[in-house]
Amino acid sequence: MNQSASLSGPPRRTRRIVLVGLAILGLAGAAFVVRRPLLMSAPRCMAGRWHGCFDTFNGVLLMMLVGLPLAAVLVGALALRRRAAGVTSAWRMSLAEVGMVYGTVPFVWMTLMPGPGAGVVPGRVSLVPLRDLVTMGPVGIGGNLLIFAALGFFAPMRFAVLASVPRILALGAGCSALVETAQYVLRLDRVSSVDDVLVNAAGAALFGLASRHWWRTTAQVPSDQPRPAPPSTG
Repeated sequence: MNQSASLSGPPRRTRRIVLVGLAILGLAGAAFVVRRPLLMSAPRCMAGRWHGCFDTFNGVLLMMLVGLPLAAVLVGALALRRRAAGVTSAWRMSLAEVGMVYGTVPFVWMTLMPGPGAGVVPGRVSLVPLRDLVTMGPVGIGGNLLIFAALGFFAPMRFAVLASVPRILALGAGCSALVETAQYVLRLDRVSSVDDVLVNAAGAALFGLASRHWWRTTAQVPSDQPRPAPPSTG
């Protein structure tokens, strides 16, 4: 009997429970802080109205919170299917896949919302680093850090090739550059700024570091292959 393995099981389980509990408390605290602006969009969102719900920041964030149980069900369904197929780290892979999509798409949607002069005002570009950073303010900087935070956190947990800080930075910068290019090409009345790319990439890297304990393990042990069948004893 492997005594060290049996002793390490309960602490790992306890750590996971604590982390999940802290995540739930963090989400609940954030929702409590922003409850008033979110509830302003609730009537229109619950009525299924496009205008006032999916074209506003508050409406998108509200629907993102409302959809969390459905995302959790999807994680469970994917994990159970993988476990039935004998795939190792089924829960980690499923959580990473759903998390990086569900936590990124709404924020990208918000960055692509058209301004009042969309289609009329020509595209604007700001290529001088750190010039726009001063005018962003704490809210703007915080929002830009969160756009690709879920991608930076979960992608290296799912794909071992991304399990390094430079690669997460490159991933965040590349995705951000695509978004900024879309803003310019589609003439959304937004400024395509190099500072947005820098802050978005920094957010992806910072949240990637937060999940380092898990993506380092993923890089060492391939987790997307089924377990080998036990040798026949007959």
